[in-house]
Amino acid sequence: MSDLLAHVAGTILATIRDVMPIAAVVIGFQLLVLKQPIPNLRRVLIGFVYVLVGLSLFLVGLELTLFPIGRLMAAQLTDPTFLTPDMTELSSALHWIDYRWVFLFAFAIGFSTTIAEPSLLAVAIKANEISGGAIGVWGLRIAVALGAAFGIALGTYRIITGDPLHYFIIFGYMVVIVQTWFAPKQIIPLAYDSGGVTTSTVTVPLVAALGLGLAETVPGRNPLIDGFGLIAFACLFPIISVLAYAQLSELVGRVPKRRPDHSDPN
Repeated sequence: MSDLLAHVAGTILATIRDVMPIAAVVIGFQLLVLKQPIPNLRRVLIGFVYVLVGLSLFLVGLELTLFPIGRLMAAQLTDPTFLTPDMTELSSALHWIDYRWVFLFAFAIGFSTTIAEPSLLAVAIKANEISGGAIGVWGLRIAVALGAAFGIALGTYRIITGDPLHYFIIFGYMVVIVQTWFAPKQIIPLAYDSGGVTTSTVTVPLVAALGLGLAETVPGRNPLIDGFGLIAFACLFPIISVLAYAQLSELVGRVPKRRPDHSDPN
């Protein structure tokens, strides 16, 4: 118990050290540049305390739960006795198709964590308000979540096969460039921002832990070289999926709706 309290206290001190420069910049500009008093100072101070406590507890939770869970799931899903229960050879004889449960888990965890992202929900609500309802909240969230899920699943495939990361990233951005040329201009900024909102408080810890766990358990992989990179897939593929969602919506909107014929057959 004392170790836990010491860990929490150390995390709170580290959080204060990290947040203080941000507070100094904001307060300095307010008082020295704008030369205006801080409005609702009491509420601001209370909110600042909430931020410090919330960030500290969140970081402690990451270290004690999400990171270990991600590594544990990766270790269990890549265990040769789970992948091929009847196999008697060494795990080096495994093929990428034997890791199908890893791909399914990566897809599911990518979709569920992205849907749960508070930042994505905020962006979707604002986009719906500004567009006058033309951009649906759930439509955007599902499009982003599908892109992130596919990207993370593809990233786990890259870790397992050991293929170079830059090939996937270069090809992905080539697809984005082509889509940007043909996509509706109004959706392009939102699509590019969608790649950033996926890498936030919920998605990053589990995805990073999954990548590092896979690199530690798949034979011949280096955690430093192969363990990182999943976040890049989680940033890239939501851009592709949102642009595709906008393009499909535009194509559907162009299809003329058939009007019922009310003419009298007689």
